Amino acid sequence: MGGEWSRRRFAGSMGAVVGAGVVGCSGGEGNGAGASGGVSSGVTGSVGGSSPGGSPAGQGSASRGPGAPDTTTPDTAVPDSSAPDSTTPRPLYIGTYTSPDGGGAGIRLAAYHPVTGRIRSTGMVTGVQDPSFLATHPDGRTLYAVNERERGAVTAVRIRDGRVLGSRRTGGRHPCHLSVHPGGRWLLSAEYGSGSVTVHPIGSDGALGGRTESVTHASPAPGPGQEGPHAHQIVTAPDGRHVLAVDLGTDTVYSYRLDDNAGTLTEVARARSRAGAGPRHLVFHPGGRYAYLANELDDTVTVCAYDAASGRLTIGEPLPTGSKRRPTYPSQLAVTPDGAYAYLANRGDNTLARYGVEADGARLRLLGTVPVGGDFPRHVAIAPDGRLLFASNQRSGTVTVFRIDEASGTLTRTGEPFTSPMAVCALPL
Repeated sequence: MGGEWSRRRFAGSMGAVVGAGVVGCSGGEGNGAGASGGVSSGVTGSVGGSSPGGSPAGQGSASRGPGAPDTTTPDTAVPDSSAPDSTTPRPLYIGTYTSPDGGGAGIRLAAYHPVTGRIRSTGMVTGVQDPSFLATHPDGRTLYAVNERERGAVTAVRIRDGRVLGSRRTGGRHPCHLSVHPGGRWLLSAEYGSGSVTVHPIGSDGALGGRTESVTHASPAPGPGQEGPHAHQIVTAPDGRHVLAVDLGTDTVYSYRLDDNAGTLTEVARARSRAGAGPRHLVFHPGGRYAYLANELDDTVTVCAYDAASGRLTIGEPLPTGSKRRPTYPSQLAVTPDGAYAYLANRGDNTLARYGVEADGARLRLLGTVPVGGDFPRHVAIAPDGRLLFASNQRSGTVTVFRIDEASGTLTRTGEPFTSPMAVCALPL
């Protein structure tokens, strides 16, 4: 099946293979990636105004113009992410693939109504290649994106004006996930193609420095058909003491201790799932003692116990996802802020599974599924106030918004999905 097993196959169904045969940006490690190929470094990006994969428009100044076609009217207003009014539009950032035919033009800037769920486009940050996963800095001033390409990189964007602050090579292939350490000093990324995890320092202005650590998962050996390590996620545990990396190829969740001064990782524990499970994504219950793991290859979910003292994760028995169609590939999990319900996106089945959380997080009970209203839900996210869920549907190029019933956890669609080409990540603030 080849080294780029699941991610390349899924993208290939849309007529192009993301990153395959595409040369990454020039520039050596320790410096920002060069501007060739559409990734800028230390220059002003644009909000709209350049073609997909092209050089940034308005170099040296922040220019605004039309983004990729969508069903809304672009608006230059940027919603205030700190606004307390429950009726004030809130920011929404949408990641995409830019390399395939029909892909996006960069990072979509949008706003959503926190009650109705209606989304409107506000612009586009261009000059960022294949920004398939997004995260924000704890201070709310900087947005980070992976550049999911053969020569992987991570990019920083200043939220206030959409300026691209530069990119840094990860040293690995096809980074697909990133997160900011709670202290705000380090950016963590997972490289699917090379099975590695990387650390970059974050400057006072939000820009990234050259990597301080890169660890490749060389053991345990992958199972038949998994064709090597495939790091799919890296996240900090709620206690802030340990960093956990989920690897689909080795059926393992690795626990590391991050040196907050040097930006280096020291492995402290491993948790092995059952062979062939293909763990993809982990999310913690707000209580911090339990986490839930989505297994892409065997279509299951598992409850995991977490020991904060040692960083050790103990993976429980597999649970059903409620999927009816085959093949189906669970992707992303999300938990409501109060910890009462969990939701899982099922690609292939094109449904969202709803779980009741019981015993203070120790148990999940499948309550049912609902159609996602799109094709191939790659990512789900819950608004900070817990009232709305956003599902990014890769193949239909849409974001579906659901209202979450506080009492029952039931999902109800708020309206027609928002169109955004090859939407693979929606980040509501």
